[in-house]
Amino acid sequence: MAVVKLFGTWFSPYAYRVIWALKLKGISYEYIEEDIRSKSPLLLQYNPIHKKVPVLVHDGKPICESTVILQYIDEIWPQNPLLPADPYDRAVALFWIKFADDKVYLMSKLYQADGEEQRAAVKEWLEMLEVMEEHVLIGGKKFFSGDEINMVDIAFSFVAHWLGVLEDVVGLEIFEPHKFPRVSSWIQNFKSIPLIKENLPDADKMSAFSKHGREMMLASKSN
Repeated sequence: MAVVKLFGTWFSPYAYRVIWALKLKGISYEYIEEDIRSKSPLLLQYNPIHKKVPVLVHDGKPICESTVILQYIDEIWPQNPLLPADPYDRAVALFWIKFADDKVYLMSKLYQADGEEQRAAVKEWLEMLEVMEEHVLIGGKKFFSGDEINMVDIAFSFVAHWLGVLEDVVGLEIFEPHKFPRVSSWIQNFKSIPLIKENLPDADKMSAFSKHGREMMLASKSN
């Protein structure tokens, strides 16, 4: 029987991508919590290049980077597919996954910014939300591909849960539901799925943790 292990961190949106994918596939796995301030020798052994979570270890073989891991999971365990079978639809999905991956940095950019830098970060967030509203979530679909979630929904999950925490941390309202009704409906649909709802990091815990870290960071920047 295959041995599957996942190295993650409790607040990482990248780690939750893999958790959800494994659960959608019905794959049993061992979860190993990593302290990002004191990384284990095993994590450094399995991911010596980036030294980051998540890392999936399947029968002793490590796979790194969340999107790569999700594609690996989808190929190894074909049940409940995460990507469309049609080549064109698959290409479109991969385009939007790449788009989402390229925008996750906006979380750290907003978290670390203040003043003019913060205003610039907010502008980028709003531009990304506009793209989601006008180009990704079209045709009255419940999820990106229709009635079932797939890898595109998972890729954009940082908008569904982590953005709200980030707004609380920096004291700003970026996402206004009435301005992005399609995105708002998608967030509600995504977070209402039992498998997702039951496997989300606690927002209050994340907020308290992140506020403390941000206060220390900004204080050190001002010194």
